[in-house]
Amino acid sequence: MVQLVAFRRLLVALALCLAAVAASITPASARSHHGAGRHVHAHYAGRHARRHYANRHFRHYRHLARKSRWDNGVAQMRVEGLADTNASLASSSSSGGMTSSGGFSSSNVVAEARRYIGGNPTGRGSLWCARFMNMVLQRSGYRGTGSDLARSFASYGQRVSGPQVGAIAVMGRRGGGHVGIITGIDAQGNPIMISGNNGNRVKEAPISRGRIYAYVMPTS
Repeated sequence: MVQLVAFRRLLVALALCLAAVAASITPASARSHHGAGRHVHAHYAGRHARRHYANRHFRHYRHLARKSRWDNGVAQMRVEGLADTNASLASSSSSGGMTSSGGFSSSNVVAEARRYIGGNPTGRGSLWCARFMNMVLQRSGYRGTGSDLARSFASYGQRVSGPQVGAIAVMGRRGGGHVGIITGIDAQGNPIMISGNNGNRVKEAPISRGRIYAYVMPTS
């Protein structure tokens, strides 16, 4: 009987000892896992912050580069007398077209495009700005893109960094793109452009410079 009691006491002591060991191990393990998770979270948070910082600075420097190219183009046009109030094109209600003074006639593409102001020489009812641009190029002795998509001109000809008289401007607009030929700069620094399908006709008017994403010069 004494041996049985002693055996039971031994079992109880052993159980208490195992419980104490388990209690001492479990919090350490939990702390280890918690610490690892916190380390992983900090790692990914840091990488995300560095990526955001790099992207923000990339956008900033890209904006500065675009602004510099734009300013250089405008400065060149001012030297040529094509970017001030007196040189900008003005509407001529009597002729239904536009008048100019100075170097606008230097581009035969501009002269050809200006012939159709106020009309629609393509016969199409919609999506014809690229069709008009291709027609003007071909009639001026240049090859076109052969496409009715305005964005096809973004990879056409020779890319230039800023606005130039005779340059083709490619831009975005709701429902698709738009394309036309640069003829000058207005007093606010926006390019003046002849384009088809502008109010369903060929029109010469200023365009917000922020919309233009490519300038190209036609090639033969």
